[in-house]
Amino acid sequence: MQFKLAFVTAALAALVAATPAPRGEPASSCTTGPVQCCNTVTKASDPAAESVLGLLGIVLQNTNVVVGLTCNPITVIGITGNGDCSAQAVCCQDNSHGGLISIGCVPVQL
Repeated sequence: MQFKLAFVTAALAALVAATPAPRGEPASSCTTGPVQCCNTVTKASDPAAESVLGLLGIVLQNTNVVVGLTCNPITVIGITGNGDCSAQAVCCQDNSHGGLISIGCVPVQL
């Protein structure tokens, strides 16, 4: 009985740690790199995202992960390399794919 309780507690702790932060986090809470301005923010299961992930050879275990497509870093609040962010500002866990796709994104408020 104690083993089951410990297992359930550990599973719940892992689930909480893997749950993305609530929508609308302040941009200052992004600790994974610069806030990104993405033209499209969708789930990895979206056909457009699946296409980019496939082209890059990226395999995700969870297709419900939120991804950003065609992203640019916001270097100064409200300003990206290509002008103002009129799309979706997000904080992503993985921005290492040259702006084509950012993985594990959470929308932020600028």
